[in-house]
Amino acid sequence: MIDTDPAVILVHGLWHQGAHMGPLADELRNRGFDVHIPTLHRGSLEADTAAVQEIIDSLPAPPLVLGHSYGGAVITGLRGVRSLVYLAAFVPTTEESCASLGGALVNDAMRRHPGGGTAVDPSLAGAALYADADPQTAAWAISLLVPQASGHGRGVPARAAWRDVRSRYIVCAEDRAVAPDVQRMLARRCTHATEIDADHSPYISRPGEIAEIVVSELSSS
Repeated sequence: MIDTDPAVILVHGLWHQGAHMGPLADELRNRGFDVHIPTLHRGSLEADTAAVQEIIDSLPAPPLVLGHSYGGAVITGLRGVRSLVYLAAFVPTTEESCASLGGALVNDAMRRHPGGGTAVDPSLAGAALYADADPQTAAWAISLLVPQASGHGRGVPARAAWRDVRSRYIVCAEDRAVAPDVQRMLARRCTHATEIDADHSPYISRPGEIAEIVVSELSSS
């Protein structure tokens, strides 16, 4: 039983938009939660973290914050949270970046973008990011991908919130974007870990299952 109704903040990863979190947001809203989805791509890890912190500071109670992939580095630098959930995400210390932690298999699908930065090759994105999704859902997710400015993945968080706050890592065992063995190593930094037989983006392909893990985490924190 959840004694309060804290907000949930969903933080997306590189090349993605807040709209990608829509299926998971719908599942959580259907369960009665207030869900916020910040848009990143603010120019740096520091700026992305500040955008999420602004939402936290506006809320009446500490929220649960879920970070996917690069979003894990973003949520690591936050203050005033109730619980952290890392979904196939990076969990850096204050001396590490996503790039330095390694395991980014998605780089094989990455291409230089003519306008600067990088993009995910649409012909490779389905297998790399959305292997579990049905073809229509995968096509929708691929259509929302955006170019990514350089430098975000090399940012280092100003603090490591997971050292002081309850956290749960969700390892995606069939991930082709972030190596599962790297995820398992990072999961040891968290309070608890859950492993599921899923691709990199189960918040799209299996949003109900991820929502249940979030609800369970809220019930325990």
